[in-house]
Amino acid sequence: MAVPVTLRGAEELKNELKRLKSVARPEVVAAIAEARAHGDLKENAEYHAAKEQQSFIEGRINQLEGVLANAQIIDVSSLSQDGRIVFGVTVVLLNIDTEEEVTYQLVGDYEADIKLNRVSISSPIARALIGKEIDDIATVRAPSGAIDYEIVAIRYEV
Repeated sequence: MAVPVTLRGAEELKNELKRLKSVARPEVVAAIAEARAHGDLKENAEYHAAKEQQSFIEGRINQLEGVLANAQIIDVSSLSQDGRIVFGVTVVLLNIDTEEEVTYQLVGDYEADIKLNRVSISSPIARALIGKEIDDIATVRAPSGAIDYEIVAIRYEV
């Protein structure tokens, strides 16, 4: 199954994979070797911590390789800029009740990061926005109740 990923998101995932393989993996192998040198492995906390870290790193490497192998990389700048909200666009929204403005980019599940204002395409807010245009009202079903947003701007940028 194809996994949608923005061009920037794919580059970030590739960079993380490269770092895990070329830096993190060798570091944890060295830590395991050093912990082994300390003797009895049954009660060696450093050895067990290093093995756990190795397991995490290998799991993340496998996950990233799987995502990248199945990625449908979408270059946002090459999308049809017809004024509709689609995967990859950046939207500026106005909360109608609070008059607070927020900006989000709609991205794939593996590149979503709310701290960077990147929301997953499968999130309730993204699902409410898809297909809408500037000046439309999108109602987002949130745990705290329905929130109405007016779409202020749509940007097709990387």
